Amino acid sequence: MSSSSPEDEDCVVAVKFLGPQLSFCRPAQSNPEWTNVRIRNQCFYSSRVMFSEKDEMFCLPGSGGYLIGSWGLHELKDKPKIHRLQFQNLPELTKTKREVLHSCSSTEHLVESRSTGETFLLKWYRKATTRGAVKMKTRALMVFKLEEEGNAVYTRDIGDLRIFLSNSEPFCVPASSFDLYPNSVQLWDFDEFAYVFIDSSGIRTHNLTYVAPYYIPPQNKI
Repeated sequence: MSSSSPEDEDCVVAVKFLGPQLSFCRPAQSNPEWTNVRIRNQCFYSSRVMFSEKDEMFCLPGSGGYLIGSWGLHELKDKPKIHRLQFQNLPELTKTKREVLHSCSSTEHLVESRSTGETFLLKWYRKATTRGAVKMKTRALMVFKLEEEGNAVYTRDIGDLRIFLSNSEPFCVPASSFDLYPNSVQLWDFDEFAYVFIDSSGIRTHNLTYVAPYYIPPQNKI
């Protein structure tokens, strides 16, 4: 959503389907209707939509870049633009580590920090377990800080932040404000719960079954 409440007159709700369809609606209108947009580039078919408060636009992360557009905010007049990313400061990987990453399935996720104004791109690498029922297990997580020039700079330091990545929209909070371990990512999926410590690339993971793996960001209390 483009605001914290669907009752806001200017609120736009975006729904991303698996495949090319992206749909928008203004729920506060007297007769709300859905507007459908088709994304032609297949690298965004499995992406999750994110609303950027900084740019007031909806974004879709994809391999090699991200799609950005003001769909739904300006009567759908603006065409989406693909921002190609230049990945910088990439870590040197051993042959074994490269082979592990190549054997994994990967997804890309965008997350904004409201407290610092930074935007991060997360590449989440997972691989199916071979024991018992097939479940996915996190093998690596790479964090990139996005710069206005289009650079995606690999980093092991996001400061006093913890990122929450689940089946809802990713978000991050100041760790010290919630008595959390900083510079870390908390992951939650239907078959896994994990912590990633960014500075050391350490991973703590547990394979369990979860019915509703959705993190909800902190809300303002009235």
